[in-house]
Amino acid sequence: MSEKIALGFCNNVDYEILWSRAVLEDLVILYQIRPGELQTRCQIQSERDLLVSILGFMRRAEGGERFVLDSALIERFAARFEKNITLGGTSVRAAIAMRKLGQRSALHLITQNDHVRRLIPSDSPYVCSNSSDSVYPHLIVQYGAGDRICAGEIDIRARRSNRLIFHCNADRIAMRLAPDFADLIAGAEVLLISGFNAMQDQRLLAERLATVSLMLAKLPGGAKVFLEDGGYFDPRFRQELYRTLGRRVSVYSMNEDELQEHLKRRIELSDAAQVRTALDELHRIIPAAAIVLHTEHWALAHGAGASEFAGALKAGVTMATTRFRYGDGFTVANYREIENRAPSSENTEFAMAINSMGGGDLYCVPVAEVEQAKATTIGLGDAFVGGFLPALLS
Repeated sequence: MSEKIALGFCNNVDYEILWSRAVLEDLVILYQIRPGELQTRCQIQSERDLLVSILGFMRRAEGGERFVLDSALIERFAARFEKNITLGGTSVRAAIAMRKLGQRSALHLITQNDHVRRLIPSDSPYVCSNSSDSVYPHLIVQYGAGDRICAGEIDIRARRSNRLIFHCNADRIAMRLAPDFADLIAGAEVLLISGFNAMQDQRLLAERLATVSLMLAKLPGGAKVFLEDGGYFDPRFRQELYRTLGRRVSVYSMNEDELQEHLKRRIELSDAAQVRTALDELHRIIPAAAIVLHTEHWALAHGAGASEFAGALKAGVTMATTRFRYGDGFTVANYREIENRAPSSENTEFAMAINSMGGGDLYCVPVAEVEQAKATTIGLGDAFVGGFLPALLS
């Protein structure tokens, strides 16, 4: 193939609901939600459970991804709100982002339908492991800094913007792989691996990763493998990725929520020494050549020769911040504007503290300062990937 970037392995349809304080407060009253019930790791079997989870995340000002019992629950809840229908999945969102800057990519899809055919980059070659149409929508909830829910006994104000993903996606649970993708990656210099986090059967996951390992053998010598983490249905399944793919992975990438899930503790992200300790600990677990951590304030690489990722980190945070500021409709001019914006003094100081630690195994890039009342919070990690990957090309 002519594309130097190949993106796997999943895609989906997103229902991005528009935040409505009135609708959510009415539901708090309807279901008589109490503060002591709020949590982020409840089983979501009803609309009430879904609301408890949303409010639990909002109270903690965190983002996350959770499984629900039935896709019909998502349809019913989303019907209460205005919504936008978009494409989800790290691979597809990254493809859309990088295409705006002129970079094409080849894709592995697991779902096809009219939304996919309408919204996918028209000149992206792809294979799909599903021969028939299917739609298992993901519910996307975005709340902004300062958003408040005050009803009954509930009074919550979000300290920062974040996003939540809820789904019951049979295609992602099965994660069928198309053997033809091996032909599409035969000339790739960069391969993205993502999307296995929704799987629920460890035996089936092992089979799928064995297939991926065979595909990796088709890559040209020197090709880089980038693995993006995610919110796992079963966090223990990450270990299967370490064992099977870890030593072939050039970059293992994640956000701050995923870092804290790995380490099972809170990390003070403004404390450079604490972040360094966390990454040292994580790298003893994950055998990838480099670990990349991306947050709303900065992004960094941890591993030998970390400064070699300086350009990729800068491109990644620029793409993510551009999407944060301008949403799906951003332009090349918007990207260039963000590229030239200065970071805040706090972000700069943190990056300087990280980069002064020595050893050559840490390099940090601060994020540009942007004020945005109603920002886009979904897909920022995917946009980061879309900026980062082209910068890895030789």
